[in-house]
Amino acid sequence: MRPRFCGACGAALPALPPTVCAGCGTEIWLNAKPCANAIVVSAGKVLLMRRARAPWRDGWCAPGGFCEPTEHPALAAERETLEEAGVRARVTTLLGIWLDAYADEPADPEAERISVAYYLAEPVPGASAGAVDAAEVSETGWFPLDDLPEPLVPPGTLASVLDAARKAIDEGRTERYLPDLPASE
Repeated sequence: MRPRFCGACGAALPALPPTVCAGCGTEIWLNAKPCANAIVVSAGKVLLMRRARAPWRDGWCAPGGFCEPTEHPALAAERETLEEAGVRARVTTLLGIWLDAYADEPADPEAERISVAYYLAEPVPGASAGAVDAAEVSETGWFPLDDLPEPLVPPGTLASVLDAARKAIDEGRTERYLPDLPASE
């Protein structure tokens, strides 16, 4: 949801951001929130989750979510995969960054904007499965990359992300290459 009040002085904003607060002169900007998702692939199948809540309730998505303030996106993708789907995964490579609206109605001018780093990942061999987060996920499944469930969500994004994953796999770009990952990882 876009801010309607100034974070510096609390005055009502004259317009939706970007704008300037009439009360104190603070410039108010819209910034997409950083997110990270994992496209976990094993034996030609991809891990997808059916969302249990809005936005996109009942749609199939990749595990992922919002990054913590000082968290590297690759680590956020791994954390979210374990927290939501109960699968310990290891990110191998960045597929790309997609911009989207975090809303059922993406054209809504008040829809929250997200910047999502999508990573190709693999399950950690021998890792025990964790619990699925029932508050966020109603079902998980492993699907052949050429036989995916519907609807895929985010609606304008996940299909192109999965195409990028297929291309990376076909081209052999699956080795761990993350030069920006913190050294302690």
